[in-house]
Amino acid sequence: MSQGKEKGLLAQPLQSGKLVEYQEGTVVSRTIIKKEAGTVTLFAFDAGEGLSEHTAPYDALVYLLDGEAEIRISEVPHQLKQGEMIIMPAHEPHALKAVKRFKMMLVMIKSQQTLEI
Repeated sequence: MSQGKEKGLLAQPLQSGKLVEYQEGTVVSRTIIKKEAGTVTLFAFDAGEGLSEHTAPYDALVYLLDGEAEIRISEVPHQLKQGEMIIMPAHEPHALKAVKRFKMMLVMIKSQQTLEI
């Protein structure tokens, strides 16, 4: 996202679920913050859509804003519903699929170590 557009979102209340809309048969994304330290991206998945298994070099927090998803981490399925979140560890294979259409916020943090809770 260009710096000018990003500034249009700064220092004001935002309704995250309204910043990205569902589109039939596809996945829609909108990057809200893109910095060297990490990114914040909103996604809207239509029912049955998903992201195939992949890895990322960063810890990633997924927060469901709406709907229901299956998130697989290292082949272990996790069912998430609106208001729930999960942390996907860096370098672990993961995949996402819309059980029902869903919206999520993805926060990726670049770090040398995985998150400790």
